[in-house]
Amino acid sequence: MIGYVTLGTNNREAGAKFYDAVCGEFGYGRMFDTETFIAWGVEGGPPGVAITKPFDGNPASVGNGVMVALEASGPAQVRKVHEIALANGGSDEGAPGDRGGGFYAAYFRDPDGNKLNAFCFAPDE
Repeated sequence: MIGYVTLGTNNREAGAKFYDAVCGEFGYGRMFDTETFIAWGVEGGPPGVAITKPFDGNPASVGNGVMVALEASGPAQVRKVHEIALANGGSDEGAPGDRGGGFYAAYFRDPDGNKLNAFCFAPDE
């Protein structure tokens, strides 16, 4: 149903560095790249992630209550993605850990302040 998620950016270069690193951990590279829009993923694959300078010319802003969740292969990858995010201009919104019911997640923001998480279901972790 969902093809990709687009997040606004005010700094294409910082956003590109962040998402190149985070999406690279999942094995995805850029599939579309213009002066204002970059998308990561694979054609015909699972939903991708994109950043863009807003078409209306106004500054990008963060959606209150909006979050993009990235499914990880397990707790080790959740921890790795969180580490990569922070090392590439992201900020911490919740260290990796069990959130109850076998839901293991880490929360972070990209350089523009958009909220993301990496998660998996890991009973007994």
